Amino acid sequence: MFNALVVEKDEESGKTSAGVQQLSVDDLPEAEVLVAVEYSTVNYKDGLCIGPGGGLVRKYPHVPGIDFAGTVEASSDDRYKPGDKVVLTGWRVGEAHWGGYSQKARVKADWLVPLPEGLDARAAMAVGTAGLTSMLSVMALEDHGLEKDHGPVLVTGAAGGVGSVATAILANLGYDVAAVTGRPETEGYLRELGATQIVPREELTEVTRKPLESELWAGCVDAVAGAMLGRVLKQMKYGTSVAAVGLAGGAAIEGALITPFILRGVNLLGIDSVMQPYANRVRAWERIASDLPMDKLEAMIQPATLSDLPGLGRDILKGQVKGRVVVDVNA
Repeated sequence: MFNALVVEKDEESGKTSAGVQQLSVDDLPEAEVLVAVEYSTVNYKDGLCIGPGGGLVRKYPHVPGIDFAGTVEASSDDRYKPGDKVVLTGWRVGEAHWGGYSQKARVKADWLVPLPEGLDARAAMAVGTAGLTSMLSVMALEDHGLEKDHGPVLVTGAAGGVGSVATAILANLGYDVAAVTGRPETEGYLRELGATQIVPREELTEVTRKPLESELWAGCVDAVAGAMLGRVLKQMKYGTSVAAVGLAGGAAIEGALITPFILRGVNLLGIDSVMQPYANRVRAWERIASDLPMDKLEAMIQPATLSDLPGLGRDILKGQVKGRVVVDVNA
């Protein structure tokens, strides 16, 4: 028997509830690889899955947790053997398939990636899906020509999971990072991660009729979208790129197609970490192990246990979680 956070739904009321229960291996979905989970994290999608409406969950009972790291316990796939250290992000684990808020998980071999040297399970989950998304964003900006002498790189939602890791990665690589936040109390935290300037959120959410503004940013990792992204696009330098990774601010973008995209040749790059090809995931995790300063990870970590998760799920939906929540599923 082992512990897991299980979300259940009352069919009459439609309400969901989450609590720690004991399960057996026989309860787990069928798949090739059984993993002894060590750590997971809390992401925005996890908050939706745990929340009162059930969010993304289609079948109950359900174990959330969209990423995890641990050790292979059993495998019918030759690529993984007992004792192998692995990490999983995306592939709708924690949404359509039981996820990482459990001391054991059984998943498809294709969904896993070997944990690279230089990262243990705890560090991998301090990075997690948010960190993988951050690295994929940095890689995309660099693949589209971003270099260190081009000017400041903007990171929106910088105090959140994606923004925190993106700020640390970019700063460690030598970029001048401008971090956007709506919480003044996070300025010290962001500067500790390496941000060289802090941009108050209200500066990028003020309504303006100008089709274009002064060219300020050599690149951008945008974790917010909505009105902020519309404003940021007007401020991008010619021929630069925005890596868009989240929709916390809404899916609608105000602005005219001709202004940033045609007159300034701005690239809007959509970054989805869920179904990345295996080679991209391996490359990104290897870059994380080499380019993310491990000492900066500790500043991002908020430790948690399985029993903390219902409350943390609500907090992340309210934008009240700073940095990376690392869940020790065995605590």
